[in-house]
Amino acid sequence: MKNGLVVGKFMPLHKGHLALIEFALNYCDLLTVLLCYTHNEPIAGNLRKQWLDQTFQRNEKVVVKAIEYDDLVLPNTSESSRTVSKKWANALKKLLPGIDIVFTSEPYGEYLAEYMGIQHYFFDKRRSIVPVSASEIRARPFKYWEFISDAARPWFIKTICIVGTESTGKSTLTEKLAVHFETVYVKEMARDIVETTDTCTYENLLQIAETHANAINEKRVVANKLLFVDTDINITRSYSEFLFKSELRVEKWITEANRFDLYLFLEPDCEYIQDGTRLSAEERNRLSEHHRKFFRRQGISTVSIDGNWQNRFDSACKIVKDIFGPLS
Repeated sequence: MKNGLVVGKFMPLHKGHLALIEFALNYCDLLTVLLCYTHNEPIAGNLRKQWLDQTFQRNEKVVVKAIEYDDLVLPNTSESSRTVSKKWANALKKLLPGIDIVFTSEPYGEYLAEYMGIQHYFFDKRRSIVPVSASEIRARPFKYWEFISDAARPWFIKTICIVGTESTGKSTLTEKLAVHFETVYVKEMARDIVETTDTCTYENLLQIAETHANAINEKRVVANKLLFVDTDINITRSYSEFLFKSELRVEKWITEANRFDLYLFLEPDCEYIQDGTRLSAEERNRLSEHHRKFFRRQGISTVSIDGNWQNRFDSACKIVKDIFGPLS
């Protein structure tokens, strides 16, 4: 029985890593994929292990393991060094006895195999199959989007939340932006749960918050670089204060789902449309100021969007491009 080893940081897990692992599986009966991480790296080690677990959960030939190491003891280097490789080889022999083959795309693999007393198989040394590095992806994820693994893509998604009072075009703008940027969006859930604002209950708000957070998590997995979201938990909390003079208490995961990179606050200077479900025009404007003050109290910065419907769309597109840069 041949036991193989692929070792790396997988920061992030990308298609070059996946190709290396698939290559290794052709030459061994059991493959250990070892994630090595330190506490001060830009992507948490436990998250990277989740990516590997998710990707290979149905492959019985792959065993995913992780080790947190001290880079003062086991040095980091982008250069292939015999001295560094010997230290790592000694550590790996203790951690993973019984390895027969190590698979890499780097010259250090030869040194590592020599000091471990095992074989080394090179894969795509020139990186011609998947011409990208993890550092390039971290620097410009949208440029190299096609190379990021499906499991890792949600970490790089930029989320934009459209907020504001009633009848300011949030739903329409959210959908139009998603179509324009060729991605998906999360709609507001309130109208699926309660018919009119006047009949809304505290329990309705809790249901809205949970349903909306679930939708955000679901759409984040399939979004293309950007995710647009109509309304967030802060708006729901603000409604709770506005309608019931009561704080809305939700589970931590709901708050975590509602973390956004950009908030666009739609001003109430547009045409007011009463569709029979909304507050009066006067109450709408009062609610807008209540929302604004709520965001300020939470320390959340928003970017104001005003004007007619076309101006709102044009302004939103420009802001998104200015903040997040080229999407290709």
